[in-house]
Amino acid sequence: MRPLLVLLVGVIASSTASIFIRSAQSDASSIVIAAYRVVIATVLLSPVVYVRQRRVLIGMGSKQWILALAAGLFLGLHFLTWVTSLEYTTVASSTVLVSSLPIFVALLSPLFLNEKPAPVLYIGMTLAIIGGAIMALSDTCVVAGIQFSCPSWQSFSQDSALYGNGLAVLGAITGAGYFMIGRHMRISLPLLTYVFVVYGMAALVMIVIVVMTGLPIGGYGKETYVWFLLLAVVPQLIGHSSFNWALGYLPVSYVTIAAIGEPVAATALAWVILHESPTLLQIVGGMLCLTGIGYASSRS
Repeated sequence: MRPLLVLLVGVIASSTASIFIRSAQSDASSIVIAAYRVVIATVLLSPVVYVRQRRVLIGMGSKQWILALAAGLFLGLHFLTWVTSLEYTTVASSTVLVSSLPIFVALLSPLFLNEKPAPVLYIGMTLAIIGGAIMALSDTCVVAGIQFSCPSWQSFSQDSALYGNGLAVLGAITGAGYFMIGRHMRISLPLLTYVFVVYGMAALVMIVIVVMTGLPIGGYGKETYVWFLLLAVVPQLIGHSSFNWALGYLPVSYVTIAAIGEPVAATALAWVILHESPTLLQIVGGMLCLTGIGYASSRS
């Protein structure tokens, strides 16, 4: 199969996540949705890992398990914050802002990975910050002709969309933490084992959170369980696996730029399926943000 075709499949599959989440949110809380996503993905991977890489799994050392737990914690929080953000803000704002993950990886790499960021990072980061700020304003401010109006600061600070946008950014930060820990783990572990272990740890973290919050684990409608399954299979296993597979055949810059197509496709799907059309500010802010992310990622 051609790598570019697999990459296209990955973009389309990943972009369905926000649609499945929105559909499930009519019956289940965001915490439960995030938990089911990683639990089902872990269960589906179990037989494959057992057959192909159980010796690698058994041979993991204590340091690797500690790193796996830390990565799982960050991954669980990443899904939790991003899924919850979709309750409060639009698909366009949420998916674009959470896609700023590469910017945070580049910013935090000097501290945790001893990697010096390239100068072009700051150009991309500036564009992404400006675009992100416009996206944050887009749900409360209005452009009418040549007039631009925003509510008072008090009204703006209390707006639920601002809270949702903040959660999406937090999702990008926690995702960056997961990614950086993964960089260490991938040195000594095959991809399949790494993904299985981290998903499993994220599943444990999310189950603990569900139990602590007292939310019901079961008792949902049949349709809701279908959304849970689709969320785990399509964007999680097919989408993420396609990107990881393509990395073995294409430059990282190709895969990074392709991944940026996810929020664009997600916004288009939300427009068609959820009748959630993007505003002018969302389009402008999203283009600036994604351009900045793409520029920094492809040249770093």
